[in-house]
Amino acid sequence: MRNPYELYAGLRYTRAKRRNHFISFISLASMLGIAIGVTALITVLSVMNGFEKELRVRILGMASHATISALRGGLEDWQGVAKMAAANPDIESLAPYIEGEGMLKAGSDLTGTLLRGVLPEEEAKVSEIAQKMKVGQLSDLVAGEYRIVLGKELATTLGVDVGDKVDLMIPQASVTPAGVLPRFRRFTVSGVFQVGMYEFDRGLVLIHMADAQALYRMGSEVTGVRLKLHDLFKAPQTARALAGELPGIYYVNDWTRQHANFFRAVRTEKMVMFIILSLIVGVAAFNIVSTLVMVVQDKQADIAILRTLGATPRSIMAIFMVQGSIIGIVGTALGVAGGVALALNVPVLVPLLESLTNQQFLSPDVYYISDLPSDLKINDVLRIGLLSLSLGLLSTLYPAWRASRTQPAEALRYE
Repeated sequence: MRNPYELYAGLRYTRAKRRNHFISFISLASMLGIAIGVTALITVLSVMNGFEKELRVRILGMASHATISALRGGLEDWQGVAKMAAANPDIESLAPYIEGEGMLKAGSDLTGTLLRGVLPEEEAKVSEIAQKMKVGQLSDLVAGEYRIVLGKELATTLGVDVGDKVDLMIPQASVTPAGVLPRFRRFTVSGVFQVGMYEFDRGLVLIHMADAQALYRMGSEVTGVRLKLHDLFKAPQTARALAGELPGIYYVNDWTRQHANFFRAVRTEKMVMFIILSLIVGVAAFNIVSTLVMVVQDKQADIAILRTLGATPRSIMAIFMVQGSIIGIVGTALGVAGGVALALNVPVLVPLLESLTNQQFLSPDVYYISDLPSDLKINDVLRIGLLSLSLGLLSTLYPAWRASRTQPAEALRYE
């Protein structure tokens, strides 16, 4: 009795050719259902991780990892603030900026926009705008020349190109002999950029910081200082450290708070998809219950014989738990292998399917991300695998308990 005969008996029931082929079919269907569910879960979560990573890269290619600004009004001694902030080892580079709202007018077209005044040579250190220029160069912004750089979507909306004139109006008034008039200035389009995010390509314009200071009459003040960190995921800790290190009262913000709603929505969507696709695994696990209930009914005589030979109810329960667990383990293993293989090859398989069907799933005319990115994370694989194994194990408890309650005399009465 030292040998684990429960394990051997359970494996024998799994391998043996059953009299009832319908039970075998349900077992195979349960195994395949678990495998398909696990494969779908791993693949979908990997693709969603890829989209989240791609969007984060594109957003943070233009947005700041962190910013330092005055609590009220403009930041006066920004050079001193930048020098003190640069002493923090987590900061890679920094640049001053001026930010405000305005309206652009070209001919009869008028649209609102976000205005950012920058130093071109410093801005290139904290954002990817210099690498995203489609026409012109960021360095074409020269103080006093009143040049402007537009996003591609905004340039298309206004129907302008490099060399064209646009009027920029800001929500500040000037008192003139003709009355109170909104302040505006005519700019020359010197460049067009495209970062692949509608928020920036449609709503952002860049001008030289000196021109922005003159337009907003800020003197030597700026809105704040933008920071680029070595590790963007340490932004909250770095922001708190800077807030404590800087003398005076400053407002230190980071990207996790600036775009909190967006990334919270992505995480919520991932959670909902995980729950929905987990139902596939749950349905397959429920089929294991049906399979084992029919097996227990089919093996009443075998159970009775084992009981008369001295097998305890606990041993009978272990036999059928082994049989059901085998279905869950094999299905999970197949699903994990298929899901990992599919997730790693999504960038290859999607173009292949597009060529076979002669259709493009994500048209670049509609979507900024025209390919399906995939980011396989080992934590997701482990979590899905453990979920599948747990559901498979739980589904064996009730049928195995029913088997352990079988009475030998009742089972053998009609044999």
